[in-house]
Amino acid sequence: MSAHTHKRKGQRKRVEKLMFRDDSRPARIRLFRNEKLEELTLVTPLIFALTWVTVLAAALYASWGSTSIGSAVLLVLLGLLVWSIFEYAMHRFIFHWKTTSRLGSALVFMAHGNHHADPNDPLRNLMPPLVSVGISGSIWALLYLLLGPIGSVVFLGFGIGYVVYDSVHYACHQKSIRWRVLRDLRRHHIRHHHAKQEGNYAITAIFWDWVFGTTIPAKKR
Repeated sequence: MSAHTHKRKGQRKRVEKLMFRDDSRPARIRLFRNEKLEELTLVTPLIFALTWVTVLAAALYASWGSTSIGSAVLLVLLGLLVWSIFEYAMHRFIFHWKTTSRLGSALVFMAHGNHHADPNDPLRNLMPPLVSVGISGSIWALLYLLLGPIGSVVFLGFGIGYVVYDSVHYACHQKSIRWRVLRDLRRHHIRHHHAKQEGNYAITAIFWDWVFGTTIPAKKR
């Protein structure tokens, strides 16, 4: 074992200890001692669907009549593009933030490191609504502040992009995938987990990894 690998394992153990691994539930990493806070870190597909049907319906209602149909389509596409860049940047620079501080390491582990430690936990393959709606609500408010009513149309595209992203992510870890496009997306993401964490940051818009030079090449057979 290399010194670098040993050091990383030691850091992970210290962070996991800080995050209170739940010995009574060995199949799941515990993030909070408080039961109510811990429950907020778990989300089922049903809760995810109900939450985001509501959010997207609200965005559609707020967008209605703010612009022409043609312009609305273009603005939704713009929102999808904004989401794709946000997805890549969030995963690369926030979820994989390199920090040496104890607090920073704990926050990164809470946000994403626990997923790498236990990638197939079915209740942690979707972002908790408290986090996803909080972040998306801030983005919506910013778009409205910058663009006025048509900001809601852009956010509609952004929100659709997020839902597709998290649905694909869940499927990558929990479903048997037959459709070729989804198989390719799954293969791209699984390499991020099992080949090299420093790469393949995109989940859906995987062309960004090619653009920024972070694609993990397939192993030669």
